[in-house]
Amino acid sequence: MFGLPLGIVIETLVAILLATTIGYCVILNQRLKRLHSDRGELKQMVADLVQATGLANAAIQELKHTAQEAETVLEARLGEAERFGVELANHVNAGQQIMDRLARITSAARGAQPFDDRLDEPNKVQSALQQLSMRPRIRGNAA
Repeated sequence: MFGLPLGIVIETLVAILLATTIGYCVILNQRLKRLHSDRGELKQMVADLVQATGLANAAIQELKHTAQEAETVLEARLGEAERFGVELANHVNAGQQIMDRLARITSAARGAQPFDDRLDEPNKVQSALQQLSMRPRIRGNAA
């Protein structure tokens, strides 16, 4: 071969392979260093993620607790509102009965036509209000 002894050619090839291996080892060493440094950053990111997940879980539990409290308060208020609604309806009915009685009393006192239950509700109320509004005038005229 090219006038060189076979031993020198083989040793040259071995030297080239050795230099290539050393170069490749240097490149792998750099990559391993980056990987190790990235591993530390990755550990920090995982720790931060675990902490954020814990905080999120705590916040979710607090929100659930707050929602349950709000539901309890809302149910109590709705129950109270329903009771007030029933009580208000009872008062309205009682007021209507009183207005009917007042209308009957005033019509009987005046000697007017007998009270007619078939009258419309607004007419009953208007009649009662008119009769009540005339009452102070009667007292004022008598005085």
